[in-house]
Amino acid sequence: MGVKDLFKRKKIQGVDDTQYLTLREEIRISKENNKIIRQYEKDKARKNVEESEYLTQMKDPLNVVEFDDLHTYFYTEVGTVKAVNGVSFEIPQGKTVGVVGESGCGKSVTSLSLMRLVQGPQGQIVNGNIRYKASDGKCYDIAKMPLNEMRKIRGKDIAMIFQEPMTSLNPVFKIGDQMDEVVLLHDKKATPESAKARTIEMLNLVGIAMVDKVYSSYPHELSGGMRQRVMIAMALTCNPRLIIADEPTTALDVTIQAQILELLRNVKDKINGSIMLITHDLGVIAEMVDYVVVMYAGRIIEKGTVREIFHDPKHPYTIGLMKSKPGNVKQGERLYSIRGQVPNPINMPDYCYFCNRCDNSMDICSKTYPDMLQFSPTHFASCYLYDENKL
Repeated sequence: MGVKDLFKRKKIQGVDDTQYLTLREEIRISKENNKIIRQYEKDKARKNVEESEYLTQMKDPLNVVEFDDLHTYFYTEVGTVKAVNGVSFEIPQGKTVGVVGESGCGKSVTSLSLMRLVQGPQGQIVNGNIRYKASDGKCYDIAKMPLNEMRKIRGKDIAMIFQEPMTSLNPVFKIGDQMDEVVLLHDKKATPESAKARTIEMLNLVGIAMVDKVYSSYPHELSGGMRQRVMIAMALTCNPRLIIADEPTTALDVTIQAQILELLRNVKDKINGSIMLITHDLGVIAEMVDYVVVMYAGRIIEKGTVREIFHDPKHPYTIGLMKSKPGNVKQGERLYSIRGQVPNPINMPDYCYFCNRCDNSMDICSKTYPDMLQFSPTHFASCYLYDENKL
């Protein structure tokens, strides 16, 4: 193959060749995206930023976090992935909000945006606000907050329980050392002795037996359920106002799953905190949460109370998710599945993302993206089926 051939489009029989880029186009996109990335990284590296630049006001003082038109993109060599594309919802104080959707819909990226842990430099928060109400009453826009200030909040006021504890815990340090570090980092008055006492207290709180042995153990010496309990204990160490639980029961058996969920519920009540629960398991959502947010391809397509979403779903995608539950299928019947595939995240259409998979699709669905319609004070959905002005 000659050099000139590299600059020609690849053609594969049976495949639309417009999905492929020439090397020249890849170089152009890469240069443009690198220029954008450098500007975002320059802004994040600013020092001595005045607090007034990221102080804000909550729309509802009863909320602990408010996402407002959040956009988080990944600038890749082949284009821009709009992982989170205009997400808006609230997390009330003392409540549990479940975020549900297929893999790759933007659930985890939304939570990582809140923690300011989006993988850079490709991943960037490009627009929108993430308002957070601190325990002292001040409200901050986390999306604009300097990283050195965010480190004071992350792990203390907002804690995260990651999906796989074995990759979250450091394999070469003992459990006690890792938990003590959290206390010493966020409490300037803490001593090694008081940090250890706090760690022991938290391990007892999450129901771990033989606490002294676990304190001196390495992560690989514990079972999956024990490691997840340690992660929960670590998240609770500084009495956070918000706990983000990203698929906390994925790798656990059914019995341990139930124990972990019950533990999260009890702990939330004890600290009067809020939980943002990310999962694809509708059973967990029904059992655990007060409000549900349904995401699809980086957008919210429906949100409401758990009763509204489960008993009166509006969006065809939400209805499809409900039909996909194994408990809805009689013996001998095929399990329901939503036809088609999620659109390419790099070249998202400017009309309804679910249009090509929807059994109720209309002409207008393939022209413009539907507005969010309100069905009750808490129930919203983005679908033309209920928009009388557009039908």
